[in-house]
Amino acid sequence: MKNLADQLTGTSVAPSNQTPTTSTGPKQLKLGLLTSLVVGSMIGSGIFSLPQNMASGAGAGAVLIGWLITGVGMLMLAFVYQALTTRKPDLDNGIYAYARASAGEFVGFNSAWGYWVSAWLGNVGYLVIVFGTLGYFFPIFGDGNTRAAVLGASIVLWAMHFVILRGVRGAAVLNAITTVAKVIPLLLFILLALVAFRSHVFAQDFWGDPKLGNVFTQVKSTMLITVWVFIGIEGANVFSARAQHREDVGHATVFGFGIVLLLLMAVSLLSLGIVPQGELAAMKNPSMAGVLDKAVGTWGAVLISIGLLVSVGGALLAWTLLAAETLFTPATGRVMPKFLSRENGHGVPANALWVTNGLVQLFLIITLVSNATYQALISLATSMILIPYLFSAVYATRVAIAGENYAAGDPARGRDMLIGALATVYCCWLLYAAGPKYLLLSALLYAPGVVLYGWAKREQRVRLFRPFEAAILAALVVLAAIAAWLLSSGALGL
Repeated sequence: MKNLADQLTGTSVAPSNQTPTTSTGPKQLKLGLLTSLVVGSMIGSGIFSLPQNMASGAGAGAVLIGWLITGVGMLMLAFVYQALTTRKPDLDNGIYAYARASAGEFVGFNSAWGYWVSAWLGNVGYLVIVFGTLGYFFPIFGDGNTRAAVLGASIVLWAMHFVILRGVRGAAVLNAITTVAKVIPLLLFILLALVAFRSHVFAQDFWGDPKLGNVFTQVKSTMLITVWVFIGIEGANVFSARAQHREDVGHATVFGFGIVLLLLMAVSLLSLGIVPQGELAAMKNPSMAGVLDKAVGTWGAVLISIGLLVSVGGALLAWTLLAAETLFTPATGRVMPKFLSRENGHGVPANALWVTNGLVQLFLIITLVSNATYQALISLATSMILIPYLFSAVYATRVAIAGENYAAGDPARGRDMLIGALATVYCCWLLYAAGPKYLLLSALLYAPGVVLYGWAKREQRVRLFRPFEAAILAALVVLAAIAAWLLSSGALGL
């Protein structure tokens, strides 16, 4: 049998009968392909809308500070995944496995659930931005949340769904090709932006318009956006069981991070030297198209729009597969209902795929009713993944403190303790920066997962919760109830 990760990477891995978090089989992914998986999963739609997203809440000075904090914080998180692949080589699909190893099945389940919800919510955002891009040429699609746009997005969603059901082979190589294809227009944008860059435009309102608030407020406003464009940093770790050389997983994570950080900083900062912050904040997304239109003319906007469509096309496939894999793996580990672990004749976990894309469809309809924007969707998707990232950072710190798999006197232990602690602090800062709105909305999306967890436990006829897990559940239910009440009263919305 093949799971969905095998479909994406083009490998075949036999299921383990001993642990749900480890796999055995051919190790086919080399450093180059692993790095392309990391870069490819991070470069989706986010970078193409980054200029407007960042400028909407911050001036150039605050954007620089935001990138400094994000660069250090995400580098620590990259090092966390690098260290854990070395110290815990028996744990594959780390987002789920690290949380489970750290605090038990319920916490592991919630980590997988949050990552899964983030993945398919991100796909809703991808579909919205695709038709928002087409709206640049065909006004009927508007900002991607009109009736025509939702209809078009639904057709794309289900066409892709039925293609995947028939099986996908060798998609890692295809991912590498599409990664190159989408990096080329980004590099061209950077070159053209360097030529069009004007220092006096960049310096204008350097610390932001007073309406944006103080520098601290501005920096805080950039946090969810910067994390969104880095989601995927764990991409190589998810497929660690298929790496030809285990150490390549950590290297690919760090190399991919460095490449993407340079691209992101260049795109957001150079744009502020072409279009003033206020004007950039009001631009339609994908704002990179508007920036290049102003710099070189209409052909620049067309180039970026084509680049975005190629980029999102690849990202939709990758993240749909990744989302189903994240639902499928805990099901094989018996912390989600058994029906989610069933595969069709093509080796695709069809039930997991149906559930995933069914919810994407539901939220596409919600964007029509609520008029939710791309930025609101990505902020919600980002807030859902903060908890899984925090679990990984805490687990890395715990492993280093306990000295698990470290030789006596190994200096790497102290280094990894510091890295884990810094990554943990960064993740806590992100939760603070997200603010109560997105934390409450996240609780509302985490809470329904308990039904699936309880279903799985009833299938096994085992105890549902340990005492501390019951306390977590109680807090989650209370927060979800508050969020539901605020939503119904109109005090909370997307």
